[in-house]
Amino acid sequence: MTDSPSPALGRVGIWTFAHEGQPAARVRESAAEIEELGYGALWYGEAFGRDAVGQAWLLLSATRRMTVASGIANIALREPRTTAAAERTLGEAFPGRFVLGLGGHRVDDTVHVVDGYPVPGLGRAVPTMRAYLASMDASPAHGPRPDPAPRRLLAALGPKMLGLAAERTWGAHTYFVPVAHTERARRLMGPAAFLAVEQAVVLDHDAARAREVATAHVAGYLEAPHQVASLRRLGFGDEDIVGGPSRRLVDAIVAYGDLEAIRRRVDLHLAAGADHVCVQVLTADPSALPLREWRTLAPALVPHPGTADGNG
Repeated sequence: MTDSPSPALGRVGIWTFAHEGQPAARVRESAAEIEELGYGALWYGEAFGRDAVGQAWLLLSATRRMTVASGIANIALREPRTTAAAERTLGEAFPGRFVLGLGGHRVDDTVHVVDGYPVPGLGRAVPTMRAYLASMDASPAHGPRPDPAPRRLLAALGPKMLGLAAERTWGAHTYFVPVAHTERARRLMGPAAFLAVEQAVVLDHDAARAREVATAHVAGYLEAPHQVASLRRLGFGDEDIVGGPSRRLVDAIVAYGDLEAIRRRVDLHLAAGADHVCVQVLTADPSALPLREWRTLAPALVPHPGTADGNG
């Protein structure tokens, strides 16, 4: 683990898909409030709402200090030269505040149809990502250069991608992982690479209701081969995966219950080697902004500015 967290990200941030379905004005209001609550970074996914570049610009323009990070921008959807140009533009317009997370989950050369939309395959994951990074670096650059240069992270689960993240970028952004994976990732990447870990949480004192939301979240990712492969490497078997997630698997992936349960899980990731934990709040309505939960969690998870672990 690095000696101290990046001063730009702090130790705890917010990760959310919920902004994709919201009108731009609502996104701006929400992002500004997340910043005022003291969270060090705002992470967002890229599915079939806004594209990663447009969403970054919207979030960055609505905030003043907070880091905005793609988690992740899908390399299957854009050419390396286009990504490099967007990275430079965002980095120059918002100095030191944009982190480019890159990834892509399709690992063959066929065209996949997702929600009726054809998406090209990527080929083998690690060689493809290595070549993509090289192409980004070789892209011609004209006009102003960002200072400092934007940081890059790779979506990484397996040992080879974690190794590439440590070798070629600032570090790794891990998603849908238990604390045991954070321990492994830190050992594999060494002490210098930055490690940003997503942690799904359900803030609800009703344990049965919270577990129901958590189980639905985990079940959805068992359709993704790369996530199943990651879980199997960590010792989860058919009894945990086939026919729906086991209680053991749900409890490992999602922290649910009261504030203390969630704070304890975040602290475990930090102790295991994470530099930054981005909390994804789950609710019964995935399309709704979990503003109440973000507000409630902030005093428990975000150190007061000026303390030893504060974001400022």
